[in-house]
Amino acid sequence: MSLKEVEDLAGPPWQRPLTGRLEQLVVESELLAGNPLGDPARRPLYVYLPPGYADSRRRYPVIYVIQGFTGQVDMWLGRSAFEPNMIERVDDLFSGVGTRRAIVVFVDAWTSYGGSQFINSAGTGRYMDYLCDEVVPFVDERYSTAADRDHRALTGKSSGGYGAMVVPMLRPDVFGAFASHAGDALFEVCYLPEFRTIVRTLRDHFDGSYDVFFDRFRARVAEGARFDYDRYGQPLEMYAYATCYSPDESRPGKALLPFELDTGRIVAPVWTKWLEWDPVRMAPKHLDALRSMRAIYLDAGNRDEPHLDLAAQAFSKELAKEGIDHSFELFDGGHGGIAYRYPKALKVLADTLAT
Repeated sequence: MSLKEVEDLAGPPWQRPLTGRLEQLVVESELLAGNPLGDPARRPLYVYLPPGYADSRRRYPVIYVIQGFTGQVDMWLGRSAFEPNMIERVDDLFSGVGTRRAIVVFVDAWTSYGGSQFINSAGTGRYMDYLCDEVVPFVDERYSTAADRDHRALTGKSSGGYGAMVVPMLRPDVFGAFASHAGDALFEVCYLPEFRTIVRTLRDHFDGSYDVFFDRFRARVAEGARFDYDRYGQPLEMYAYATCYSPDESRPGKALLPFELDTGRIVAPVWTKWLEWDPVRMAPKHLDALRSMRAIYLDAGNRDEPHLDLAAQAFSKELAKEGIDHSFELFDGGHGGIAYRYPKALKVLADTLAT
């Protein structure tokens, strides 16, 4: 008996045929060119077109999906055991009955520090402008979209959930709805407790120096070593946030830290800069933008390890205090393994934007 090649998909569980279509594009950004970290201006961009798109003359609402820290867009194709991947989840949602169809765009805003928080920063680059002023017009020009903010939404988890809250507050001209899964917020709860751990990690393993840390981290990346999150994860993540929230204007690509490296003591002027980027504290300053949203969906696991369930509750509380319509759900779960939550938010957004 001999093995023969078959001209077809392998089928489940390796490849599931899509009812819709995924286009994997590469785009070149003018706004990201020459960014402080020297990261690529050429980016992948994934666009999911729902079933019936090619045969329809209608214009579709668009939902933009952004990723958590260290996320890069090709990760959406990855699979956990016995689960569909993200693209398959989206296809399942729009292939069924009872959900209005939408175009779904997966945006890459990775940086060599692991993330951009989807905001403009002198430390990382103009990632919010890239999203709002380059990606959105590109999609509207190329595809049959309902090209206005009332038919556009933003969604994501963790750092992506942060961007999904902050960007629509700052750019309500672009996005008219959003959903946040365990988005970074209430910074004194989700970030501040980590400062002391990072100080010990740097002291015990990196001579108390971020310069030493990055020398060793980049050497490991260059040699293709395993990413040791226990050793490198927290210091890298916090420095990336600092580069977004409190960039060192005198040293492009560098950050001002909100804590002393030898003691963990708060550096008040820098920490104040961070708090200005906290969605819970931003909300009262952007009430008109929040009131203009056609849908706001929030959720988080009740065992979320960075305690972003408390952050979601705090953000919801700010909205409720002002009578701003939104939905908030606390579910049984942690911070990871919650990809199954995306379709619920996508359905809320798609059904709202289609009207």
